[in-house]
Amino acid sequence: MLRTLHRHAARTTAAAAAGALLLAGASAAAASPPAPPPTEPSTEPAQVDAPVPEIDWQACDGEGLEAFDCASVEVPTDYDDPEGATTTIALTRLPATEPDQRIGSLFVNFGGPGGPGVDTMHMLGGPFLDPQVHTSFDVIGFDPRGVGLSDPVTCFPNADAENEFLADLPAFPTNASERATFMATFAATAAACELLSGDRIEHASTANVARDMDLLRQAVGDEELSYLGYSYGTVLGATYSALFPDRIRAAVLDGTLDPEVWSGGNGSVGYRTGQGVAADETFQEFLQLCAEAGPEACPLAALGDPGEVVEDLFDRLKDEPAEVALPDGSTMEVGYSDAVAMAFSSLYSPLAWTDLAAALAQLAAPPQQAMSTQRSVDSLGELLRRLGLIEDYSGLGSALASMCVDGDHPLKPWDYPAQAAAADEEAPHFGAFRSWVGLQCEFVQYRDDDAYMGPWEQQTDATVMVIGTRFDPATPYSFTQPYADHFQDARVLTVEGYGHTTLGISSCANAAIATYLVDLEADDGATCQQDIAPFETLPGQAELDESPLLMAPIPGLPGV
Repeated sequence: MLRTLHRHAARTTAAAAAGALLLAGASAAAASPPAPPPTEPSTEPAQVDAPVPEIDWQACDGEGLEAFDCASVEVPTDYDDPEGATTTIALTRLPATEPDQRIGSLFVNFGGPGGPGVDTMHMLGGPFLDPQVHTSFDVIGFDPRGVGLSDPVTCFPNADAENEFLADLPAFPTNASERATFMATFAATAAACELLSGDRIEHASTANVARDMDLLRQAVGDEELSYLGYSYGTVLGATYSALFPDRIRAAVLDGTLDPEVWSGGNGSVGYRTGQGVAADETFQEFLQLCAEAGPEACPLAALGDPGEVVEDLFDRLKDEPAEVALPDGSTMEVGYSDAVAMAFSSLYSPLAWTDLAAALAQLAAPPQQAMSTQRSVDSLGELLRRLGLIEDYSGLGSALASMCVDGDHPLKPWDYPAQAAAADEEAPHFGAFRSWVGLQCEFVQYRDDDAYMGPWEQQTDATVMVIGTRFDPATPYSFTQPYADHFQDARVLTVEGYGHTTLGISSCANAAIATYLVDLEADDGATCQQDIAPFETLPGQAELDESPLLMAPIPGLPGV
């Protein structure tokens, strides 16, 4: 199957060479006209060679989507057979606000793996970047193959069946009984995914998503790609650059995952991507800033030293889960692994830290004290709903597909407990939680032969912009410079703050992104601050607090 961009060209060249040899042999036996001079090799930059779809943009269905256009196109399922079976790709766009100043299209990936581009764009509700970007670009989000509306990988007959099957699964196992259940559940889930979506999984690699994006670039009429990728989107960006180095106009890569670590290395993908250590460092900042903010701004500080309170809470939850009353009158049980997963997800945005503190305070406080804190009760329910833990379940198959076919998974299921124990020593609570990410891939037998796993030294001469946040729980800041070093000309921007990526929390970063995308100018070594500090209330923060936590792990799956 297709392993490099040039395989078809190589086959054509080889066939032509073989034909020339045959002709040379024939000419010795019989006179023939001289062969024509060889043609000059094409200097056209490499791109996907497949039928380019026509995009028929239409108004999107749904309330509040008037600003958007929607469409779907068909792309080759297997780029070795570009005229064969097809896969549906769903797209949405915010048209440029000043068509006469339009530069082209900006393709955006919000992260994942398994993160939908269409729903995320619609959830944001309208322009979400600097106005200069929206003036100059049609901003396009798309659901990667296997995700959302793009022929999603499904593992059960419907979402309700999947939700019911995983309802009692802990966020990660903490004892022998839970470990056995955890492994058996994901073994059964992998078998179900293979049964219902095996044909989709085996073509779901990030490399094929990159090929899809190149075909979409051609479909919108752009000679070069302008791209903005968050989190896992930086893996997609690195893959596109490796496959199509001369087709990049601009690439903003925010919240970087080292592609070498993503595609190979020691341990599970969740362990080797460093999320446990990064989350621990960010959580320590959360606790320190909570203590400094005091009880009025951080409810957890009202119970004592936040670090001590949380450690006591985690110890207690290991022995006895807490029964929590929710605003609608129902209750839910919160155990140790649930609390750790909730904390990890909430660290993604500093705007959620006050709610996280209130939720932990409610869990930690004696019953009479917990009920006396009205904000605590409301915050826990609101937080859990925003995290998706008590809402409609999102399918896990979409996240498993590309994660499992993109790289090496060197462990056996029975290796995970020892890895988790070692990770917990290195990064308490979060190390064990994140080290279980990848177990699902040990049971997935499908591989995508078109996956790209390196080399990652980039050949593009385009200037790219690489962004890292100092305390990022999901994509460690320590990956930022090594990621940039893969490129010949990368300009690094550091956001001195907290949380996962810059989306919606740093106007300084937004302005720098706009300058780069429009003018292709960026300073290496630049820094930005965030607009709102943790535990700080500013005008308009109530509206911001209603925004979902983008790209937090899929509920029920310890995803990346």
